[in-house]
Amino acid sequence: MRVAVVGHVEWVEFLRVPAVPRTGEIVHVLEAWAEPAGGGAVAAVQLCKLAGSADFFTALGDDQIGLHAAEQLSGLGLELHVAWRSEPQRRAVTFVDGQGERTIVVIGDRIVPRGGDPLPWGELARMDGVYFTGGDVASLRAARAARVLTATPRARDTLREARVELDALVGSAHDAGERYEPGDIDPPPRLYVATAGDEGGTIVPGGPFAAAPLPGPVVDTYGAGDSFAAGLTYGLAAGMNPDDAVALAARCGAAALTGRGAFAGQLRLTDA
Repeated sequence: MRVAVVGHVEWVEFLRVPAVPRTGEIVHVLEAWAEPAGGGAVAAVQLCKLAGSADFFTALGDDQIGLHAAEQLSGLGLELHVAWRSEPQRRAVTFVDGQGERTIVVIGDRIVPRGGDPLPWGELARMDGVYFTGGDVASLRAARAARVLTATPRARDTLREARVELDALVGSAHDAGERYEPGDIDPPPRLYVATAGDEGGTIVPGGPFAAAPLPGPVVDTYGAGDSFAAGLTYGLAAGMNPDDAVALAARCGAAALTGRGAFAGQLRLTDA
């Protein structure tokens, strides 16, 4: 099975702290590390772990951080297709508190691939599943050539303009930037999945679903939603019915909670 992601990367500095600092407060960092992440990268690596390989269509700043991000993502097994931009790579600082909850501060504009970039867009027509986190109308329409196309509501402006039908739209019910209401995009997605953390979530059409059991203690909530979206994409691309695809997605999200940073806890197909 062939799967891909079209989307963005952020270089993330993770800071584990007892609690996120209040105004004027000084806190001491317990642990610090950095790695390429962001919704596109996290989903791409999760898909790679499920399918054995994954293509990632993205754009990166042509500075040292962007080059380092490309090197690390390739080392994680991704087939990278990069449009290089003459601008600084987008970065983020993520605080991880004593309960594992993450708080993110973003630095710079989101860098996304565009249909006019010299990337092998025709390969998307050979994909069984593609997840879209960011790009322009032309890149989204190229992604629609895949058998299954899923997306995040954070790309709603592009989704509205492109007017392509999604097989699934997936986002957090608790995040204002990821909520979806009927009529937000036209045509509407065939399936809408709203996650609600340990409360599970809702499938439309369908109904509520339960959260998956945690395979270990919560270490870090970063990337759990993106891993869920990748699991849903994989499940639908594999021909699962919506309930089974969401059940796999929930296991991906739960596993991600038990690992440090963006990738350590992600579920592999051999574990699923």
